[in-house]
Amino acid sequence: MTCTAYGCQVTSSAAQPHPEPEPEPVGGDGERARLTKSAVVDRAMQLADAAGLDGLTIRKLAQELGVTPMALYWHFRSKDELLDGLAERVWSEIDIDVDAAAPWPDQLRGLLESLLQVLRAHPAAPALLLHKESQNEFFLRATETTLDVLRNAGFDPRYASEIARSTLWTGITLVMSEAGITSLDAGDRTELQRRKQVVFATLPTVRFPRLVECAAPMTACDDPDFHYALGIDVFIAGVQAMAAKFRR
Repeated sequence: MTCTAYGCQVTSSAAQPHPEPEPEPVGGDGERARLTKSAVVDRAMQLADAAGLDGLTIRKLAQELGVTPMALYWHFRSKDELLDGLAERVWSEIDIDVDAAAPWPDQLRGLLESLLQVLRAHPAAPALLLHKESQNEFFLRATETTLDVLRNAGFDPRYASEIARSTLWTGITLVMSEAGITSLDAGDRTELQRRKQVVFATLPTVRFPRLVECAAPMTACDDPDFHYALGIDVFIAGVQAMAAKFRR
């Protein structure tokens, strides 16, 4: 059993067999440029964002890159290793360059805002970070920076660790709970929203006065910026309140 930043998970240390890599194919116009690890991750990220993690396969990725599946084993021996590469890419895009002169709540807010920016840019990222935790350099640096901000705020190691984990979970939760169904076009989404609003608005007022009153905002999905701004404000305010309590 391995204790990770997400909790305790049972893991296997058994080595997984993998095929031997073979040279990449030669194109008709001459030898194909060598496939780089970065290029593989770039295209894999695009596929995952478009089709989800389940839609990302080694065979599909190879087709997109114009190589045989075996060629990808130069860089990744399995899909699991490929997902590690994608997780590393996500963590690398988070800006952890905090302003040391800024108050600690602003530093923590900046980290959460950067996390949200990256998660919103990559639809596959929330599920990816939920699927696995990669002990890569970028993850370690982001975690170290967050813990440092919280320790300097006065939290002890136990509280700092729990709040650091909550920061990540808050970012993932906010992205996954954003209102709206991306698989529907604008017209269908508007119609679905209208029908839901009618359901709330026509409830018995005596029994559900607040649902009737809030029928429109409860079914709105046209202001994601408000959703994220409020979520960040609530989280930061909660941590500040805990800091004040902790220092008593």
